[in-house]
Amino acid sequence: MGDLSGPRLYGCYKCQTHVCCHDDIVSKAFQASRGRGFLFSHAVNVVVGPKEDRHLITGLHTVADVHCCDCGEVLGWKYVKAYEELQKYKEGKFVLEKFKIVKINW
Repeated sequence: MGDLSGPRLYGCYKCQTHVCCHDDIVSKAFQASRGRGFLFSHAVNVVVGPKEDRHLITGLHTVADVHCCDCGEVLGWKYVKAYEELQKYKEGKFVLEKFKIVKINW
């Protein structure tokens, strides 16, 4: 497991395993599959699933679901490839669904 410490962390809503830091939020204005999502530059303690092409609101992207490494819950996805030039900034970043993460050490 990766180690995150300090204030303002986010963890898996099921098992509270630390997955990201508030300081790594790139955007809070993302639409996830079931509501709002946050775009993070980094995530730890996640397992990246197989890549697949998905048609999202902003076009076609290659993405991979990310799962909590402890309990296996799907927390969101990782952008592997963006096909449109304006979307390239998302590559390598993670969208975590707001309702799937909880605040830790706030």
